[in-house]
Amino acid sequence: MGLKFEEEEFLACCASTKFAKEMAEASPFSSLDEAVTAARDIWFNKVDVNGWLQSFSAHPQIGNSPSPSSHSTSAQWSKGEQATAVATATSSSLQELAEWNAKYRQKFGFVFLICASGKSSDGILAELKKRYPNRPIVEFEIAAQEQMKITELRLAKLFAAKENVTSTGNKNPTIVAKKAEEDRVSIIGGHLTATASEASSVKTSQAPTRTRPPITTHVLDVSRGSPGAGIEVCLEMWKGVQPRPVFGESNAGGWVFQGSSTTDNDGRSGQLMSIVDVVNPGIYRINFNTGKFCPGGFFPYVSIVFEIRESQKLEHFHVPLLLSPFSFTTYRGS
Repeated sequence: MGLKFEEEEFLACCASTKFAKEMAEASPFSSLDEAVTAARDIWFNKVDVNGWLQSFSAHPQIGNSPSPSSHSTSAQWSKGEQATAVATATSSSLQELAEWNAKYRQKFGFVFLICASGKSSDGILAELKKRYPNRPIVEFEIAAQEQMKITELRLAKLFAAKENVTSTGNKNPTIVAKKAEEDRVSIIGGHLTATASEASSVKTSQAPTRTRPPITTHVLDVSRGSPGAGIEVCLEMWKGVQPRPVFGESNAGGWVFQGSSTTDNDGRSGQLMSIVDVVNPGIYRINFNTGKFCPGGFFPYVSIVFEIRESQKLEHFHVPLLLSPFSFTTYRGS
């Protein structure tokens, strides 16, 4: 026996009334996969152009939060989905994003739509600029595909909330979904704040004696709002014949293993290298076995390559990875 949903619940996932009605009629669903399969068929084969535009119009402009008075499940989900973009934005990047959003809307007639979960503000702006030259009919199809990605993520949240209600037997689905989203945003914010604090403490303290390795990392699963625990991580250093790896050429044999670990329950890796006061300048690579962590995701693995210069050998380098099934973001934490 599957889970039964109402139209209103599906409207929170996708604001097309046609989509919500068809999904409600198709339920109950025995699994999330069954619901996603039905959603794709309904969205791409049964919802018309007006239904697509109706759904697009319900999304806040990227970079803008839902109105303070809006407490709907959809608004709370939108807030959570843009959490990474908001956390990584600056006043100048928000201004540029607003300007490009306006240009996009003037050209295409609808809001710029992208599955923002796990994406930085710079990454979203780059994608907006990349898609802006598209022909309207091409961009319309891309926006519909992005809406489907968002819908799938929200269906997963809806199923999680419904299963929670089923197990407890006495909680309102909207309250449970909202609470789960608030928890997710809180966890993401907490990790980002912790990373900023780490960076600040390292910069204000110039004592040469280290209490941890000079290169560290941790992973946050932004689609679930939880640490990325149990991910295999490997650190390598470039020791090839050439002074640095060359883009587009085979670099086999040039990378030398430095250490490996598995992220703990907080998403942090163990010791990837020895605790030394001075790190050797050079080019390093951190590899994350994301395919094992998320078998159905887009990335079989993720590699982050960065350079430590002579002037930086006393510094600490913390490289967080913000991961979702469809994207990843990294930045230097300190």
